[in-house]
Amino acid sequence: MLRIALQSKGRLNEKSLELLREAGISIDDNNRRLLSKSSNFPVEVLYLRDDDIPQTVSCGIADIGIVGLNEVMERGLEVDILQHLGFGKCRLSLAIPKNAVYSGPEYFEGRKIATSYPAILRNYFREKNVNCEIREIAGSVEISPAIGLADGIFDIVSSGGTLIQNGLAEVEKVMDSDAVLIGTPGLGEEKMDLVGKLMSRFTSVLRSRGKKYMLVNVPNDRIEEALAIIPSMKSPTLLPLADKGWSAIHAVVDESEVWDKADKLKKIGAEDILILSMEKLIV
Repeated sequence: MLRIALQSKGRLNEKSLELLREAGISIDDNNRRLLSKSSNFPVEVLYLRDDDIPQTVSCGIADIGIVGLNEVMERGLEVDILQHLGFGKCRLSLAIPKNAVYSGPEYFEGRKIATSYPAILRNYFREKNVNCEIREIAGSVEISPAIGLADGIFDIVSSGGTLIQNGLAEVEKVMDSDAVLIGTPGLGEEKMDLVGKLMSRFTSVLRSRGKKYMLVNVPNDRIEEALAIIPSMKSPTLLPLADKGWSAIHAVVDESEVWDKADKLKKIGAEDILILSMEKLIV
């Protein structure tokens, strides 16, 4: 049995459970329970605070976990980063009052910075040879300058809207973060086999996101032009139609490019363009 630690609530909880569901793993997602088992895969879910997940995985209470890379870097514990999962993307940045004149990292020399990520910030300023006072607080970091607690902040930024609402301007990005799958170092062969199967499912789900399956009928004398417009991942699927002189091409394309490619295909005489949703892409 494999044990995976997930965030009990917050920005990564829903996305993590969605990834498990799309990977075909049925979980009782009532996150008021500490522990839930899958009915169709040898895995159980342990629901925790996000900042507890790295330690839980590091000491082997959970075999693997899904958590933000920022939490992994902040805790500095020994875990293996197994897979980036493509969601929960954000950045950790320094911000100061919008009317302040920023001159670079040296601006923070001798100033007070409020943050929930003191270790990451301390390492950053050490590299920049900047001496400042880091004030660690648990929440509402963005209000610190307004109440006189700090001269600037270091916090998670997604859209930047919260900074604007609090009269702050982002001035330095220190690191990018996203959700990662982490593992206990030195897992045994049996558990690593399960981890490999789980990662394979995750990869199939992630590869299919943002993709569409395109079927298009083209005249045989325009096949090369069509293939240049919709190149396949490996080798194109090309099937002859009952009507002589025509073939069908099957391809996977980025969703953002569907309409552009459809227009180009129509210009070279393609017909009956069919666009289908994709659920999984297993390679």
